Amino acid sequence: MKIAVSGKGGVGKTTLAALLIKYFRDQGKKVLAIDADPDANLAVALGVPHPEEITPISEMKQLVAERTESTPGKMGGFFKLNPKVDDIPDTFSTTIDGVKLMVLGGVKKGGSGCICPESVLLRTLVTHLVLFRNEVVVMDMEAGIEHLGRGTARSVDKLIVVVEPGRRSIETAQHVLHLAKDIGIERIVLVGNKVRSQQDREFLETNLSSLKFLGFMPFDEKVIEADLKGQAPYDLGPATMAAAKEIGDNLTKIQ
Repeated sequence: MKIAVSGKGGVGKTTLAALLIKYFRDQGKKVLAIDADPDANLAVALGVPHPEEITPISEMKQLVAERTESTPGKMGGFFKLNPKVDDIPDTFSTTIDGVKLMVLGGVKKGGSGCICPESVLLRTLVTHLVLFRNEVVVMDMEAGIEHLGRGTARSVDKLIVVVEPGRRSIETAQHVLHLAKDIGIERIVLVGNKVRSQQDREFLETNLSSLKFLGFMPFDEKVIEADLKGQAPYDLGPATMAAAKEIGDNLTKIQ
């Protein structure tokens, strides 16, 4: 199963990604966790010691140059558009509690986009992860789902968009949905987070009525505490853990 998790910054997508990674690991699955958000926080959410020591793939200049046959730091010129990437997940990942984690990093760009060695390597790598890896892959994406191309997107089993009660979160979710449909993602589901009341739940269901909700996670102070302390958000309240399990169960059931 290949899962991409997206949503507005601060909405709780990284927390959900971490909980789903734990869910699948506890089910006995091999799990590859991918931090595809330039504002990388998944390592912290998974409890990786010294996450600041992890070098994102996009910043491995020598690797990028070697695989794309480019010159580090040089603008323009020719480079390979189909670099070898199949060995990267096993060679350049960090293992924590039986889960492999790889941080992709971002590509600095201006204007409408970037065709550069770093972006080509990342795009090819994500394609490999989605199409050819045989384990569960959970990708913590940025709101723009930047690393997913058209061909890759069609093979994602589920795009989960995390939303919280609030207009800005709804607007970001609608933006993600528009982008996802543009590149051919049809299997899109929602998760409501930071839900304090039945009114919050009804607000989300009313404003995003065209899509299925996998479940709703309650507002939990322990999630905030874990984030402030740089700890994995696993020791949470029973309501949150029950909601996470329900979301994982529903994720495996839907086609």
